[in-house]
Amino acid sequence: MCGIVGYIGQRQAYDILIGGLHRLEYRGYDSAGVALINAEDQLNVYKAKGKVADLETAAAGKDCSGTVGIAHTRWATHGEPSVRNAHPHVSDSGNLVIVHNGIIENYTILRKQLAKKGFTFKSDTDTEVLVQLIQYAQDKHKCPLAEAVRHALNKCIGAYAIAVLDRRDPGTLVVARKGSPLVVGIGKDNSEFFVASDATPIAGYTQNVVYLDDEQIAVCQPGKELKIIDLKNKKVDVSVKQIDMDLDMLDRGGFPHFMLKEIFDQPRCLRDCMSGRLFDDKVILSAVRNNRARLLSATRFIIVACGTSWHAGLIGKQLIEHYCKIPVEVDYASEFRYRDPVILPTDVVIAISQSGETADTLAAIKLAKERGAFIFGIVNAVGSSIARETDTGIYIHVGPEIGVASTKAFTGQLTCLTLLALALANAKGTVDHDEFVSLTKELGQIPDKIDKLLKENDCIKQLARTYTYATNFLYLGRGWNYPVALEGALKLKEISYIHAEGYPAAEMKHGPIALVDNMMPVLFVATHHEGYEKVVSNMQEVKARGGRIIAVVTEGDTEVQKIADEVINVPSTLAPLAPLLTVIPLQLLAYHIAVEKGLDVDQPRNLAKSVTVE
Repeated sequence: MCGIVGYIGQRQAYDILIGGLHRLEYRGYDSAGVALINAEDQLNVYKAKGKVADLETAAAGKDCSGTVGIAHTRWATHGEPSVRNAHPHVSDSGNLVIVHNGIIENYTILRKQLAKKGFTFKSDTDTEVLVQLIQYAQDKHKCPLAEAVRHALNKCIGAYAIAVLDRRDPGTLVVARKGSPLVVGIGKDNSEFFVASDATPIAGYTQNVVYLDDEQIAVCQPGKELKIIDLKNKKVDVSVKQIDMDLDMLDRGGFPHFMLKEIFDQPRCLRDCMSGRLFDDKVILSAVRNNRARLLSATRFIIVACGTSWHAGLIGKQLIEHYCKIPVEVDYASEFRYRDPVILPTDVVIAISQSGETADTLAAIKLAKERGAFIFGIVNAVGSSIARETDTGIYIHVGPEIGVASTKAFTGQLTCLTLLALALANAKGTVDHDEFVSLTKELGQIPDKIDKLLKENDCIKQLARTYTYATNFLYLGRGWNYPVALEGALKLKEISYIHAEGYPAAEMKHGPIALVDNMMPVLFVATHHEGYEKVVSNMQEVKARGGRIIAVVTEGDTEVQKIADEVINVPSTLAPLAPLLTVIPLQLLAYHIAVEKGLDVDQPRNLAKSVTVE
């Protein structure tokens, strides 16, 4: 949540910062701001409530010169979205300026202490408290900016990624992180440095990056090597990584929204995900090959995740239990560490996260590691915090996902979980060889079947127009498709603001059926697999009460046609792979309903893509 961009070098910083904010706007769009130090060492700060485009309007015609600057796009935590609460924040002296992602949990105490020392505050934010604390440390210790930052952060409790400038020292940009991501891009011969919450704003300028770890402070000074220290003032070795990012994925590519582009990206993305891993009669995962003994000796798997990733985990549980015969638990990462879970050294914890920066999932990993579990990560973002914290894992390789509502990351996660289950089952000998070959061959055909399914987009668009009136929706499924019902309901809530609930179809009679009337659309995921007849019976119960039924069925189905008001056909596949297909029309339906309602599909209200605070 929140996006940070910084630049120091020889180029004019403003366009770099604004371009970076646009690429990070999925992280927050309540307000935005930019701070620049010009050639006369004057500090110019421009802020606006709303999106980055509003900031550009606010800054138009003003002095935006300067080769050093920091910028921010905000997802509000402390204080309502407004210009006064927007970042950057300036210290009382007018010399220091900061942008911040995270939460300083003890800011109230610090604010009171600073107020007693004469500091005044113009905002409601914890961030302004931090910049005043840095100024206080600098004044007290008569020290350079980096040292003042270190002193201040040692008094802070919470999470942060920060970038700080001092207009009296325009050749220095100081950044630090704890619990919130920050990456530093290094220009040729250290001539310039780029700072961002993730690599997307940096990729167009350099491939050389450094991912800061917790409690590290980096000092960026053009012409000098990057310097990193920790909070104890111990020097840290600089580890430069190479990024390889397809910049075309950061553009809409002719689609009206990133979400629709990313839905249509899924066939290609899943082919990339399976490339070099899936073959007609085998699955090769280096994570399994290199950790074979540890994974095969596991007595239990625990999946921790949030949101859409949690739904993928529910399907992963079925896959691993069905094929590997190992018990699996699925936990919300946000609840995992607070219930004092029983974790054994023989456990394997699978952490699933699109961004690889999800704060709750990171906290769950740290607890599990402390208790001796082996950690397996399934993430999308290369070099992310979760990727670095885990013992091993799989990258889903679906490319940057910009739309806030996750689509291709979900199917990528399902694909990786399927590959993992098959690789483990084959190694353990718990799956019949013929069934294994059948599954691998069919999994390889899924991208082509999604291609076919996406041709129904126009029909689903027409169908969506019928349901913009709805204020409530019920999604029902059984077995492999029950988590798909949960995911479909989540997508509709996220981007159309229609209240929707997902349930196992059999649970409908235990409460939700009370809601059914002629104004309540009920969507059934009813592919022709085990439990089909029972789902059809559930449809009859809804129909008898005047409910309006949308059904996602296997092509060729004739029975449901007689009951449902609307039918969406998906290609036939094996039951464990059905979610990879049935989720596609639910993504499209949510998208088109939101578009018909005139809503901002890519940046829905109150949401941010990467949830880096609790």
